[in-house]
Amino acid sequence: MMTKDYLKKLISKGFSVLPCDENKKPLERGWTKAANKTREDVDKINPYYWGCRAGVNDIECIDVDLKVFSSLQDRKDWWSEYLNFLSDNIENFLNKVVIAKTKNGGFHILYKTKIIQGNTKIASLKGFKEAIIETRGLGGQFILYGEFLNEREYHHINYITDEEREILWCISKTYDYKEITQVESPKKSQYITNDLDNVTPWDDYNQKNSALDIISDEFSIVRNTKMSYVIKRNGAKSPHSGYVFKDSGCLFLFSTGTMYPAEKLLSPFNLYTIKNHHGDYHEAAKELYKQNYGSRHLSKIEFKKIPKDELITRSSFPLDIFPNEIQNFIVESSLTLGLSTDYMGCSFMWMMSLMVGNTMVMEVKPGWREVATLWISLLGKPGIGKTPSIKQMISPLVKLNVKEQRDFQKKQQKYLQYLALDKKEKEHCEEIQKPKNLQFIVGDITLEALVDLHEENPNAIGVFKDELAGWFKDMNKYRAGSDLEFWLSSWSGSPISLNRKTAKSAFVDKPFIPVLGGIQPGIFEEFSNGDNKENGFVDRILISYPELTVNKYNNSSIKNETLEWYNDFVIGMKNNLTKLFLKYDENDQITPTVVRFNNESEKEWIRIHDDITDIQNSDNENEYMKSMLPKQKSYIPRFALLLNTVWSFLDDDYEQGFIHKKSILRAEQLSKYFINMAKLLKQDAKEKHELNQVSKDKQTVYDKFLAIYEADKELNKTVVAEMLDISRSTLHAWIKKINNNTN
Repeated sequence: MMTKDYLKKLISKGFSVLPCDENKKPLERGWTKAANKTREDVDKINPYYWGCRAGVNDIECIDVDLKVFSSLQDRKDWWSEYLNFLSDNIENFLNKVVIAKTKNGGFHILYKTKIIQGNTKIASLKGFKEAIIETRGLGGQFILYGEFLNEREYHHINYITDEEREILWCISKTYDYKEITQVESPKKSQYITNDLDNVTPWDDYNQKNSALDIISDEFSIVRNTKMSYVIKRNGAKSPHSGYVFKDSGCLFLFSTGTMYPAEKLLSPFNLYTIKNHHGDYHEAAKELYKQNYGSRHLSKIEFKKIPKDELITRSSFPLDIFPNEIQNFIVESSLTLGLSTDYMGCSFMWMMSLMVGNTMVMEVKPGWREVATLWISLLGKPGIGKTPSIKQMISPLVKLNVKEQRDFQKKQQKYLQYLALDKKEKEHCEEIQKPKNLQFIVGDITLEALVDLHEENPNAIGVFKDELAGWFKDMNKYRAGSDLEFWLSSWSGSPISLNRKTAKSAFVDKPFIPVLGGIQPGIFEEFSNGDNKENGFVDRILISYPELTVNKYNNSSIKNETLEWYNDFVIGMKNNLTKLFLKYDENDQITPTVVRFNNESEKEWIRIHDDITDIQNSDNENEYMKSMLPKQKSYIPRFALLLNTVWSFLDDDYEQGFIHKKSILRAEQLSKYFINMAKLLKQDAKEKHELNQVSKDKQTVYDKFLAIYEADKELNKTVVAEMLDISRSTLHAWIKKINNNTN
């Protein structure tokens, strides 16, 4: 309690003291207009509290109410941060103000000012209705408690400068939480469907970015608080310009001086729009959509049903296993760009494998589960168009992969810069966590780097190589823990680990590494015999070996709306799979969604399985081909899972948790295609071997040709020309010469 002598001292110094009840209310009505209590009045009354009118004698009070915090430690931490913040920015702060402790553990910061104003709520924390900082000014009052933080008491209250008051208020405002409200943005209908699960480009951008990512070239962090980063405009005279909330990434500026408006909560999307598109929200949303932000909105394009006779006749890939929209995209790409439908169909399947990854697993029956990993090798001579066909199908994911790499490089650079700071510097800048490398497609990479990347991306890492010869070659380097052992384990989804002498060991519980690339038939044949055949490695590789010729230039062009539709389809499906099926357990391990056969598809699967078994037991099938059939028993359920997934994205008749009957039948078609491709390759290899045997004793190329021609007048001209390394025209000339001499 304040002594009456001290109260009389305050009155003599111009303080307006007031008697108050236990609720801190003045005992007399109209007290705001009443004259100051006199020294004699103090002796006549014994109130519960004595208060003081703010505004009188130019006194202003900053009331800090810490009871909003539930724990004593939270109160201590917040007050310490706030007080240090003020002391760091107002020279000799504790000796310029009076700080009185309140009954409820809060504080009054008292000073005199010529620019005093009325009672003001300055700051409220997130989730609290009561203000944590408010002022008592003109028309307000504060209670005189008599306990002080420093040695300065009420009679020491003195003037601070206008600039110091501005800093005090500015710092206090940084603790005011602004509720996120609907910001100006385009209409949702322009970008997404009415599905509640869809995300707009601007919401997606806000979730993945902070205001700091956009304004870092104009503002610097001067304080790192628990709730926000306090920022200052470069070159500004004031100590602070505003703050960025840590939870929402939104910016709030106190004053302007830049292109961004003040006293308004600005989301990262708002800032991006103002900075890059002059405030045009529609243009900003369109650009972000192109950068694959937001759910994909599939354009309404009329896709015609493709009759069988309109399919490219030289292609034997069963395009009708795909939905009509995907068939149209492949056919239009082939007709306008001269790409291979075989290679594109295989590339699409690999891409589906990569996108599904560990989100789903196919349960053939209890105790037998298959992951949807595919290894696909596209066979063909150099220059035949393998890579362009692949890239046409996987380009949406390649673009997304490049974006992830660039984002990681930027974040990694910021992280390394953060690590280089000393402890004090780190206290005044944004805390940077070690970023995850979210790259999900790789080319040439060591096993160690691949496993490290897979640890950060547990769903899937796709390997795409223009040429697979190097990958095959590594399988021959037999050693303990060899590449071969690693890849065989990854194909089956068995855990893989790498033990290192110089670094920490790496472990992936659920490896998912689909492989795609091109290779020349002769090189593939070299690796498909001996050990690689015995250990089952080659039998796991699906091959596409179409007969292709190089096409002449044509003036036809694929429609932009077709390309845009396909990009949106692929990105939308990837986002959908991640959102709906990428689940983690309490140990942060992926738990795949289990997909099973329904009654109809299970009957078809049993038939297919037993048909393959009959071929395995048949005396009519050669032993070389028999070895690949068991792997087809694994691949067919995988195909069914992938095909069912893509159909379910476009057709409501397909459930994502159960395999539709048509999906298993389409999987059977695809399996037969790959079996036929393997037979074709073996047939060509056998033919080359026989031709080599016929001509091996001959010295000149022409003599070798003669021996081959005498053995088989209906020789395969392409195979012979390639084997002898001569042109087909030379081969035709020699045949013509022999026939003329004979006649």
